[in-house]
Amino acid sequence: MAAAGKAPPGSSYAEQRPYVVIANLDDLQGPTAGVVALDRRLHWSGTASFDLDNPLRLASLYETVLREASHPEDLARWLNGAILIRLWPDLVLPAQLRKLWESRFGQLRQTAA
Repeated sequence: MAAAGKAPPGSSYAEQRPYVVIANLDDLQGPTAGVVALDRRLHWSGTASFDLDNPLRLASLYETVLREASHPEDLARWLNGAILIRLWPDLVLPAQLRKLWESRFGQLRQTAA
């Protein structure tokens, strides 16, 4: 039973959303430097331009793509496996998304520990 004023566990949008997970981290061959502009379907508010040489914008790109990707191709196009592993512990992600990725890729779980 939910606490007064709170939604029942598992009922939030983030917990119900069907997140996409890539089959293999080696498939993530996205850009590693420079400025990129995400497709509007992935980032529809604010500036869709990300300077990958700026650590905060790089993390923001990864958080956005991980949350909003609807196809593995989105992940492969915009993310890089080595950078994902490096950033993983510091990314702000929904718990369900983090759990899905860590259950598929043990190295992410180990990096986060």
